[in-house]
Amino acid sequence: MLTIYNTYAKKKEKFEPLNSNEVRMYMCGPTVYDYFHIGNARSFIMADVVRRYLEYRGYKVKFLMNLTDVDDKIIKKANEEKEDIDKVSEKYITAFFDDLKKLKIKKALLYPKATEHMADIIRMIEKLEDKGFAYNVNGNVFYDVSHFPDYGNLSGKNIDDLISGARIEINDEKRNPLDFSLWKKAKKDEPYWESRWGKGRPGWHIECSAMSCKHLGEYFDIHAGGNDLIFPHHENEIAQSVAATGNRFVKYWMHFGFLNIEDEKMSKSLGNFFTARDVLKRYSAEAIRLFFAQAYYRGPLNFSDELLASAERGLAKIDNFKDTLSQELGKNHAGGIKPDLDISMYENKFVAAMDDDFNTAQSVAVIFDFIRDVNKVITENKNIEFDFFMNVKSFLEKTAVGILGIMNFETDSNFANMELEHNLIQLLIELRNDAKKEKNYVLADKIRDQLSGVGIELKDSKEGTTFKIVK
Repeated sequence: MLTIYNTYAKKKEKFEPLNSNEVRMYMCGPTVYDYFHIGNARSFIMADVVRRYLEYRGYKVKFLMNLTDVDDKIIKKANEEKEDIDKVSEKYITAFFDDLKKLKIKKALLYPKATEHMADIIRMIEKLEDKGFAYNVNGNVFYDVSHFPDYGNLSGKNIDDLISGARIEINDEKRNPLDFSLWKKAKKDEPYWESRWGKGRPGWHIECSAMSCKHLGEYFDIHAGGNDLIFPHHENEIAQSVAATGNRFVKYWMHFGFLNIEDEKMSKSLGNFFTARDVLKRYSAEAIRLFFAQAYYRGPLNFSDELLASAERGLAKIDNFKDTLSQELGKNHAGGIKPDLDISMYENKFVAAMDDDFNTAQSVAVIFDFIRDVNKVITENKNIEFDFFMNVKSFLEKTAVGILGIMNFETDSNFANMELEHNLIQLLIELRNDAKKEKNYVLADKIRDQLSGVGIELKDSKEGTTFKIVK
């Protein structure tokens, strides 16, 4: 049974998607005014692992990640670089996709942009105003938090405490300090869109509500993001989405823990701010993914060169085993022994760990235990059947490659060549067996003789036909 910690419920819950075979998942993406930092990378990678595991479990995952391409930060960056806003956003969108690819993160089904959904955003704000949840002050539209009694349920914050002590944007036009912006009146030399409140652009929170509801429906399975988004961003998303649609909005809320740099909060002012592309220049994508996977996704994580170097050393063990596996497969011991090692047991352990709220730390431990035990089998046995190693490779492809993304067989062409060679030989053996059943012994002998001519010996027994490469 797969369980997931639901931030809204404050506990682990059995995962039951709204549609039995489909999971609709939304991940908060970047505001494209700069290269995304390594803390963002943690959230993006762990969301990728969650999505991959859900697919492994047989779900069709409809995965979306938004791109905020109009925002105060983008406008400021454009002014600093003396460049058009759309050129700035496109520059960093291109960089974003490039870095995702380098981090081995699977493409989302869709990356909706705020600027391409302005009509949807405006319609949602109009609904909120028509229902009395929003008010217009001189072309600026705000959400009235006092009209939403469940405000604070996600973050667990007390509204009175928020009013008195939280860092809330100061604005004399607001009725309440907690009220937040839905639509901003256009300023000189800023991008704008026409609306019934005049020229302007959306606030930050409304875009995620409008785009997720449009593409995933008014009630979908998983909404994910970093812990820093719980309040106010996700709290505000809930308030405006539920008010606009009358539906629950999201069933499970997932949040990824903070990343500290050398035990300090990452900050440009402290000089410890690292972009993902900075880190990728020094460490492999697999090592970065292994580093994140070795920790519980919800908890805080300390980032340092020493810890990344440790992850690289752990990755070296995996790569060394990959070389060993390549060598063993190259021996083609089709007639060898079948070791008494139950590979399915390791897969069951891996699944049990991931089913427990995506416990990647434990699932990584299963991978290393598996590698250790297979190495022991190799040491103790000189002649092991080819199929055993193919099953070893299959397990790692499903788990270390397909789910965690900490291993890569693609860089070694030997694996593909050996697997192709093995499959072609097996195909010829099947054709020979069919020929023998049809009493076409001439063809059967021809297949055997021609395989022998290229160094492949066949051996018939009651259990079937095996082969050995002697070339």
